[in-house]
Amino acid sequence: MLENMSANTRLILAVSLSIIFFVAYTAIFPPAKLSEEQNNTTAVQSLATTNQNTEGASVAQAGHNILSDERVVNKEATILSSIDSEHFSLKIDTLGRISSKILKDEKYYIDDKPIELIAQTGAQPLYIRFADDQLNEAALKTAYSSNVDKITLTESNSAQVILTQRLPDLTVTKTVTFYSNGQYDVAVQLSKPTRYFLYVGQHAEHKNQMMMALQGVMAYDRAEVANIFEDGDVEGRTTYRDVVLLSAFDQYFASIFYDFGSDTIVNIDRDRDDNPAAYLELDNSIEFKGYVGPKDYELLKSIEPELVNAIEFGWFTFAAKPLFIVLLWLHNLLGNWGWSIVVLVILLRIVLFPLTQKGMLSMAKLKDLAPKMKELREKHKGDPQRMNAATMELYRKHGANPFGGCLPMLLQIPVFFAVYRVLLNAVELQGAPWIFWIDDLSRMDPYFILPILMGASMYYQQKITPNNFTDPLQEKIFSYLPIIFTFFFITFPAGLVLYWFVNNLLSIAQQFVVNKQHGAAKLKVAEATQELSKKDK
Repeated sequence: MLENMSANTRLILAVSLSIIFFVAYTAIFPPAKLSEEQNNTTAVQSLATTNQNTEGASVAQAGHNILSDERVVNKEATILSSIDSEHFSLKIDTLGRISSKILKDEKYYIDDKPIELIAQTGAQPLYIRFADDQLNEAALKTAYSSNVDKITLTESNSAQVILTQRLPDLTVTKTVTFYSNGQYDVAVQLSKPTRYFLYVGQHAEHKNQMMMALQGVMAYDRAEVANIFEDGDVEGRTTYRDVVLLSAFDQYFASIFYDFGSDTIVNIDRDRDDNPAAYLELDNSIEFKGYVGPKDYELLKSIEPELVNAIEFGWFTFAAKPLFIVLLWLHNLLGNWGWSIVVLVILLRIVLFPLTQKGMLSMAKLKDLAPKMKELREKHKGDPQRMNAATMELYRKHGANPFGGCLPMLLQIPVFFAVYRVLLNAVELQGAPWIFWIDDLSRMDPYFILPILMGASMYYQQKITPNNFTDPLQEKIFSYLPIIFTFFFITFPAGLVLYWFVNNLLSIAQQFVVNKQHGAAKLKVAEATQELSKKDK
């Protein structure tokens, strides 16, 4: 069947099926995750308490993993200091780690509940592990002390917490200054040089994590290269220097270390689930800055312009990043993310208009030649060389380009995926309303109205778009694509479905114009042919 299809038809079918497979595979086979019970039984907790609320505190080490049989009877008893502000609440535990951070803004809620940004298993921000096994074992059993228990943080002030851990022959002091924007400054001081590792933490698991959204660790270096390690795909330890920022991230949030000096050793290691764990390798005191919160472009830029590089767009960063900047600019003008997406689609269609116009006209010409192509196949059946030569002569004679419809589509594929990455990773869309029933563009349409409209517009677009199918089965398969796309788009963020729907509407409008132009051109040719016939007579 494939050898009977035109190159244009094969490309359209291949691209469509590739997108469907790309979406379907992740939906049907999501990454395996431990159940809550398994997490509880195999968790990396290693909490030290001062009131003997633990039992069986035997510790073993495997690389950077801290495996412990310690059971915490009352987790709240391990909280050393609490920082509360209008936008978040943060807790530090007795191992001197940021053990909890909860955002209070409703736009970040899941199921009407605030979310936890700190992973409750694995390494947490500011956790220190020593290279010396005996010293590390002592550190796991020795609680930090703090100069404050509770602090209320306002927009205009900062909060300083001094954490001290007194170990045999070593005293560790962490001075952490917190700000209302999520930033914090850190100064770690050791009473004597000692080799240790300081963790940026690991991202928390959230129920709203979308398929195909990256999560893992990024080491962004001064050469402007984003070295990304995805969950489940880390084979061993990788070491970097000259790193600008180190980030443990998920779809919308990140824990970031930055401003720690170009000579600092940064390690990306593998945990027991093949997920990345990132840490600084040090042997003395250090000062640096950190951040835990949403990957909001304007917020990160206001803290430190370099931090906007923590917003990653995967393979299509080269196209996605400029589109994201345009989308932000539109939002600053319009004040609504939904209308900003609509205008972005219009701008993209204007930029791509010459290509799409040429492609549509080429497809219209190919449709006119479909009957003659069928005759050539019948005439030269069994002789592919003659058939190809006759086909190319037919194209040349009528000014048709068999690849005219392919090139515009090929160029639009990276644009589509770039827009997809932008809308998938933009935390700004969380809680962002559009009109009527859409109150959060980062989540699926609760009433499925947009996916249905998208599917209907795709179906209608197919009906008015010329095609050169010669096999009824091929045409039937192609006709099912709107139904398949509608099914998969049901769970997509409303912002992405809005993009596709508006793009379909503009394609329909352009196709009407092309069909009218092509019809007028055919009529003109027919009239000219009639005039010549009359003169010949």
